[in-house]
Amino acid sequence: MTERGRPRGFDRAEALHRAMEVFWEHGYDGTSIGELTVAMGIRPPSLYAAFGSKEALFREAVALYEEQEGDPTLRAMCDAPTAAAGVEALLRANVLAYTDPGKPTGCMIVLAATTYTPSTAGIRDFLAEQRRSATAAVRDRLARGQADGDVPPGADIDALAAYVSTVQFGMSLQARDGATREELSAVVNRAMLAVEHLVRPTA
Repeated sequence: MTERGRPRGFDRAEALHRAMEVFWEHGYDGTSIGELTVAMGIRPPSLYAAFGSKEALFREAVALYEEQEGDPTLRAMCDAPTAAAGVEALLRANVLAYTDPGKPTGCMIVLAATTYTPSTAGIRDFLAEQRRSATAAVRDRLARGQADGDVPPGADIDALAAYVSTVQFGMSLQARDGATREELSAVVNRAMLAVEHLVRPTA
């Protein structure tokens, strides 16, 4: 017998995954508690009992997104034999992820809080920190390339990491606007010409 006052049982992991997809598609401000509860198959009291608040639910959804969508692309970058190959692997993996027909387009970390109100400035700052962490991961891979000898010692890896992130985040917005996998792949082709030029060892 269920104890009085406890929320009706539900699959918390599945509910969180559904919430993640709603936030990914509509953004933080664009998603209401009503939309969340319908997607999650629960009532508002159960949402608050299980997750605490809309913001706490969103932060958990971001963590799940990073685990399921972000970590594989970062592993592709880190596992590549050179820094340039790693950057290409990252960008091409994101092209596939951003245009997966079974999921919302683009990147949740880029798109979920493009606008904000004073009450949601914390969400904006939270996502900005996530994006800075992604850029730092690219920089770390470039620094490893310098240590390994496949990136010149004098290369400006801070600027190059910022460039790669700008391409990556821009492709997310283009995907949301309807850019195809082929169109984004062409962007990566052009971006890699610049990356390979900048990381080419000097004679």
